[in-house]
Amino acid sequence: MNTRPFGKTGLEFPSIIFGSSALGNLFKSYTKAEKKQILKEAFKQTHPFTVFDTAGKYGAGLALEVLGEFLIEEGIPKENVIITNKLGWTRIPLTTPEPLFEPNIWKGIENDAVQKISYEGILECFEKDNALLQGYVPQLISLHDPDEYLDKANSEEEREALWKDVLGAFTAMKELKDQGKVKGVGVGAKDWKIIKAIYQRVPLDYVMIANSLSLINHPPELMKFVDLLRKDEVGIILAAIFQSGFLTGEDFFDYKRLDPDDAEDQKKIQWRKKFFEVCKAYGVDPFHACIQFSLMIPGVTSIALSVNQPALVKKNLIASESSLPEGFWQELKDKSLISGFPNI
Repeated sequence: MNTRPFGKTGLEFPSIIFGSSALGNLFKSYTKAEKKQILKEAFKQTHPFTVFDTAGKYGAGLALEVLGEFLIEEGIPKENVIITNKLGWTRIPLTTPEPLFEPNIWKGIENDAVQKISYEGILECFEKDNALLQGYVPQLISLHDPDEYLDKANSEEEREALWKDVLGAFTAMKELKDQGKVKGVGVGAKDWKIIKAIYQRVPLDYVMIANSLSLINHPPELMKFVDLLRKDEVGIILAAIFQSGFLTGEDFFDYKRLDPDDAEDQKKIQWRKKFFEVCKAYGVDPFHACIQFSLMIPGVTSIALSVNQPALVKKNLIASESSLPEGFWQELKDKSLISGFPNI
């Protein structure tokens, strides 16, 4: 399996890293046995370059708990696993019939979560998350969902106050790095413009761009920003490249069910119809096209893919290392389904 230097962190990353939302029961409650089979297959297929991306938000800490328990039980040496952890959410007791932090998203979980973005909040998240990992400490930490946090503001004055919280969070993370507790600091967000705004104020070692950059969505201004990050040797991870499964045939786009009567949703559906037609003509699986497109972007080191069944581990890895015909990309360009990229 091929690896690439991950920015200036000193770490080597494979093309696929494993998201852990399924470990936190995203959309469905998985048994402990099912989760461990996924984890075993991930290590089997990627040893010794296994990388997991996780977060205190996933299942209100359940994903961290499951991962830590598995690593302990299997006796995985700490040097054989790289963990990137997104900080900003922490577990609190569940006091209502269902968790309140993201209703109807996480299934069968026994805790709630609250967002804590501030200097003190990040240090609290770091300690609590590490406790759930049972001694495994993430090599990389990032701020999770600063875009959602800033969107809570109802005025410019409130937004400036929230920005101070965000900058305080990065001060805390930088201190953790300076103390040698982690190797790198980054940000993970859905709104790439917030990532850009943060990068203009804070030095970053890496970014995780989710829901913003995919085969269906790659505006020139975003591609320009990605190229700037590449030149600055900032590690880049792409996540949610299937747009919540839309690009592989699901009825959701960015976690929202499509409305057949909505004009914008209809445009997306028509785009996908044409995309699927080209895929069929070339014998290409849509998920394969999404993976290859993402990895062809200069500067992108890895894509984070959550898997909810063991068979997907090897399938995704094979797709990451299997290129597609130039004619396929050219036809997507000719039909105006992609623009400007890739250069073929």
